[in-house]
Amino acid sequence: MGTLPEIGEGLDGYRITGKLHSGGMGVLLTVEPAEDMGFPLVMKIPRLGYGEPAEAVVSYEVEQNVMSVLQGPHVPRYVGAGDLAVQPYIVMELVEGTCLKDWVERIPLPVEEVTRVGGAVATALRSLHQQEVVHLDVKPSNIILRPSGEAVFIDFGLAHHAHYPDLLAEESRAPMGSAPYISPEQVLGVRSDPRSDLFALGVMLYEFATGKLPFGAPTGPSGLRRRLHVDPIPPRAIRPEIPEWLQEVIFRLLEPDANRRYATAAQVAFDLTHPDQVTVTERGRRMKRAGLVTRFQRWFHAKGMEPAAVVRPSAQLANARIVLAAIATTHTNEALFQAQRDAVRRLLASDPESRLACVTVVRPSSVVGVETEDDVATTQAIKNLVILRNWAEPLQQPTSSISFHVLEGNDPAATVLGYARANAVDQIVIGAPPPDLPLRMLMGTFATKIAAEAPCTVTLVRPPAPGPD
Repeated sequence: MGTLPEIGEGLDGYRITGKLHSGGMGVLLTVEPAEDMGFPLVMKIPRLGYGEPAEAVVSYEVEQNVMSVLQGPHVPRYVGAGDLAVQPYIVMELVEGTCLKDWVERIPLPVEEVTRVGGAVATALRSLHQQEVVHLDVKPSNIILRPSGEAVFIDFGLAHHAHYPDLLAEESRAPMGSAPYISPEQVLGVRSDPRSDLFALGVMLYEFATGKLPFGAPTGPSGLRRRLHVDPIPPRAIRPEIPEWLQEVIFRLLEPDANRRYATAAQVAFDLTHPDQVTVTERGRRMKRAGLVTRFQRWFHAKGMEPAAVVRPSAQLANARIVLAAIATTHTNEALFQAQRDAVRRLLASDPESRLACVTVVRPSSVVGVETEDDVATTQAIKNLVILRNWAEPLQQPTSSISFHVLEGNDPAATVLGYARANAVDQIVIGAPPPDLPLRMLMGTFATKIAAEAPCTVTLVRPPAPGPD
C-alpha cells in the first residue's frame, strides 16, 4: 500500500491541495481533479496499515460500496475510489455547511432549533431508508447541514445495505456504533433495522434539548445494555420549558423495543413539522424516572430480550405509510364522504402502522366588515376542522395516528400537492369527478390535476351508482 500523498502531489489524476482532518480512522484531503466537476472534492484515505484492526478494511469496503449507489441531496456525491491493493481512497463531494458537532458546543438549544434540525435529519434518514440503507452511526459529527437547511450524512463505514452481504456482521458479532447513540438492537447484534437510526435521532434530540446524553457515554457491554431497561431522566425535568409534545417525540424515539418507536423517519418528520398534532401521552407528561419495581421488571425482561424480526428498510416504509384524505368540506355529498372513508379504512386496515392526515383547502382569508383577518381565519379554521373531525369519527382511529389540517390556497390542487411533497405523503385518497362531466371540463378538475402531478399513489373514489328503483 502506498504512503500518504503530500500536499501538491498527484494521485490517479487528483492533485492534493490541503488537509482537512486527520483522525483515528483516516485522513481527509481536499483535492482537485484533472477536469472541473462543478463542485469541491474531498478524498478520504483510510488508515489500513500495521496495527489497524481487520474491521478497518471491511469498513472501507462497506463505505465505498454504499456511497457508490446512494443518490440525492442528503449524501455527498460519489466520484470514485482507489485500488485497495495500491492506495485505497474515496473521492466525494466536499459538502459545504455546518457540522452538527459544532452545535454541541452551545447546547442546550432553543426548542425551535431542536425541532428544525430534527425534522431535517428525519427527512434525510427517510431518503437513506428508501434506498435500502441503514446508517447505524447517526450522531452529530456525521451530519452536515447545507446552507439550504438540508441534512447530509457522511461516514458510511458502519452502514448496512439490504441488497449487499453484511460484511461487518460477518467480521464481528460485537456491537458496532458510537456508545452514546447506539440502539438497543445494535447492542444485541442486529444491524438491519432502520428504526435503529431513529433511536439515535432520539438521543440527538435529547442531547440538543437538554444539554445531556440520555444514557451517558458507557465504555463496556454492561453499560451499553442499561439502555434496554433504564429510562433517561425526562427532558422536562431538566428543562421545564421543553414542551410536552417534544418530550413525547423524544421518548417515543427512545423506546427500547423498536416496535414501540416511530415506524418510519417520515412519521418523525411529520410530527416535528406539526407539533400541534402530536398526541401527548404519559411519555410527554412524565417528570421522573420509573420506580424501582418497574425498573426491575424491565431489567428482568431485558435479560432474555430478543430483537424483533426486521424487514428491508423499504418494506418497513411500505408498512407504515402516510395517507392523505383530501376532503371537500364545502360539499355535503355524504355518499362520496362514505366512499372515501371506506377506501381509507381499507388502507389503514392493511397497514396498522400507517398515519392518516385529513386535509381540506380553503381560500385565503380576507377582511370582512369590522372583523380582523385573524378573526375570519380563526372562524374558518375551526369550522373546517369540525367538519374534518366529523368526517373521520366513524373510522375510530387512535388519536396518535390521525391529524387534521386546514390549508389556505387559491389553487386547491397545488396546495394539496405541495403539502404531499413537503410531508412525504405515500398515498392520496380523493373523490373522483362526476362520470358525466364533459372531457373539456374534466381535464381541469382538482382530482385530475392531483392524479397527474402527485409524487405518490393516488386513489380516486366515487360513490356506487344507485340501484334500480
